[in-house]
Amino acid sequence: MKAVVYRDNGGPDVLQLVDCEPPVPAPGEVRVRVAVSGVNPTDWQARAAQAMAFPEITPHLDGAGVIDAVGEGVDQSRVGQRVWLFMAAAGRATGTAAEFTVVPAGQAVPLPDEAGFDVGAALGVPALTAHRALTVAEDGPRRLRPGALAGKVVLAAGGAGAVGHAVIQLARWAGATVISTVSSPEKARLATAAGAHHVVNYREGDPVAEIRAIAADGVDIVAEVALGVNLALDLAVLRPRGTISTYANDGGHPVELNVLQNMVRNTRLQFLVLYTAGPDVRAAAVEDVAAAVGDGALPVGEEHGLPLVRFPLHRTADAHRAVEGGAVGKVLVDVMS
Repeated sequence: MKAVVYRDNGGPDVLQLVDCEPPVPAPGEVRVRVAVSGVNPTDWQARAAQAMAFPEITPHLDGAGVIDAVGEGVDQSRVGQRVWLFMAAAGRATGTAAEFTVVPAGQAVPLPDEAGFDVGAALGVPALTAHRALTVAEDGPRRLRPGALAGKVVLAAGGAGAVGHAVIQLARWAGATVISTVSSPEKARLATAAGAHHVVNYREGDPVAEIRAIAADGVDIVAEVALGVNLALDLAVLRPRGTISTYANDGGHPVELNVLQNMVRNTRLQFLVLYTAGPDVRAAAVEDVAAAVGDGALPVGEEHGLPLVRFPLHRTADAHRAVEGGAVGKVLVDVMS
């Protein structure tokens, strides 16, 4: 089979396309013929700087394809099942940038026939992170379903990004009123296509007044991608006992907190990352995201607010460069020809 590997940390040029033997699923594992591999910032960050846990690593956490073999203890009826994968390369050497990969059976989630492989490859990190962001509020639900966020106002910062896009879609599916902040008219168009009820360009006019006009009592949950840049805006629109769910700090700006201001407001500032969220939390997120996919609530493509930026397997290094460069939309690697 063909696979992309790296044997040392560094820039995208360390990625090599090689021929190797397909992996064999161990007990409790499935082998998946990968159709589409999804690329996330964590993939290039691991390649660039994370200590090498294996002599050779195939990158990428997310993907979609078809199970073609199962290990001992896994139901044989799963062979031929369409699936989406998450955290494939987490603590393992076999990510999804390959024609075949192996994962624990629970990390290969059934993908409905009506959902394409592009949808499956775009789930994983973005959708599970979005679920976590929407389920950590003190006064909010721990699980998502239609109606779970009814009466709540969610602010999706950076609604044109992959996680912001998933926040909009999941929050809307769960019944919230969704506001998204964006930096340009083009990104406003994408956030609207994703399903945001209201879109605010934070570079124009008075974004605090615009958001407060929509949510007079304040926003319940902010899903934040750039905390250092946006904290003042977030606090200006957050209701008492509201939650800022932070999954990134794009721009790297330092964060300074006014402790008394946040004490008086009873602010909840929740940092989150999937790796340490815990298995029960991840399992709940997978179940809820799968239900949303089944309801058709997580479509992708430009017409749904998430442009797809595609590369063939042999250009995986270019796919990494695109993500590092801040490509708008979801970067995918087409594996199955």
